[in-house]
Amino acid sequence: MGATVAFHTLGCKLNFAETSALARDLVQAGYAKVDLADGADVVVINTCSVTQQADAECKTVVRRALKANPNAFVAVTGCYAQLKPSEIAAMDGVDLVLGAKEKMNLPAFLADLTKRPHAEVHSCEIDDVDQFTSAYSAGDRTRAFLKVQDGCDYKCTYCTIPLARGISRSAPVEAVVRDAQSIVEQGIQEVVLTGVNIGDYGKGEFGNKRHEHTFLDLLHALDAVEGLDRIRISSIEPNLLSDEIIDFTYASKRFVPHFHIPLQSGNNEVLGKMKRRYRRELYQERVERIVSTRPEACIGVDVVVGFPGETEEHFLDTYRFLEQLPIGYLHVFTYSERANTEAAELPGAVPVAERKARNHRLRLLSAIKQREFAVRHEGSLRRVLWETEDRNGRLLGYTENYLRLSRPFDASRANTVEHVVVGTLRPDGTQEALNP
Repeated sequence: MGATVAFHTLGCKLNFAETSALARDLVQAGYAKVDLADGADVVVINTCSVTQQADAECKTVVRRALKANPNAFVAVTGCYAQLKPSEIAAMDGVDLVLGAKEKMNLPAFLADLTKRPHAEVHSCEIDDVDQFTSAYSAGDRTRAFLKVQDGCDYKCTYCTIPLARGISRSAPVEAVVRDAQSIVEQGIQEVVLTGVNIGDYGKGEFGNKRHEHTFLDLLHALDAVEGLDRIRISSIEPNLLSDEIIDFTYASKRFVPHFHIPLQSGNNEVLGKMKRRYRRELYQERVERIVSTRPEACIGVDVVVGFPGETEEHFLDTYRFLEQLPIGYLHVFTYSERANTEAAELPGAVPVAERKARNHRLRLLSAIKQREFAVRHEGSLRRVLWETEDRNGRLLGYTENYLRLSRPFDASRANTVEHVVVGTLRPDGTQEALNP
């Protein structure tokens, strides 16, 4: 039997897509994929570094891997590995650290699986990272995360991603279409388009800084892929979400009425300090445009609380702004200082306890928004894509507009799309799926 390999992914959908690509490469090279708890010969940890918690979580996963197999060869890659390779190399039990340029060539670094007395580090300067490597996840049969873009040219003052992933660059349209076709051939019904700044798609498509194609061009190409039931856009900046994109997704039979649009703050002064490329008036205009075109659309929002200089009045401005928007849910992040970012040097640090309190208040608002959105759609006829797992005797799935539905488990319905009537909320937070 050949060597075994286990993977653990921290962070975003993009990381999951890249982990899946690495897994396919290693399986093709003769490795057998197993669970982390099984005690693999090789453990690959794909890290995130958006928050301090993500960094700490890496240490926890290393300990878990070595507990399952003290002789496991531990390789760490991802954003944290690019930003702080020496910090990871100092962790007990880590054998290999790969930065942004080296990570997708992981198999070449695994010729010798002998535990190292000191971790081997391969990490380049981020300015040298300018190539795009395609990736998509296909871990479950229901949906796949398809990487179409990487890196970012924006200079938001709180963000480490440009330092961890490099400049904005894209996959050629033809390559994305081929990946989408491969996904369809595996029987997967839904594709989620992922990247760091996918609205900037087309820049660096062929190794130059020009936009050879636009994001709208890509949407047109994917809309023509036969056999693909659903396409979901993971996240898009409000200043890049044009009327043309909104109108095209409305006309398409494949693009679903679900948008995730980062806001970060509902206060213009704070947005300025963050160096975001819009103000809240534009954000509201984008939301209203979507809802006027597709009233059933679900809109998710990213928000950061506790940014340096954010006063209680700034926070309440954000709260009131979100309260009146017709959105479906919030992803709330507590600001944490990150090395080599402009925000870390700004005055007016918010006490950590206050940051956490503001996070809690917005999470409560998110729960209210989710409930309002769910109740508003009770009795409507929707198409639900059923997942494959048995969750406590229930079959779970999402509608196109991101309502979480469930029904008694029935294996024959797994990975199928079905018309159902949206029922009332259940104690587990799902809504009952009723026969039409």
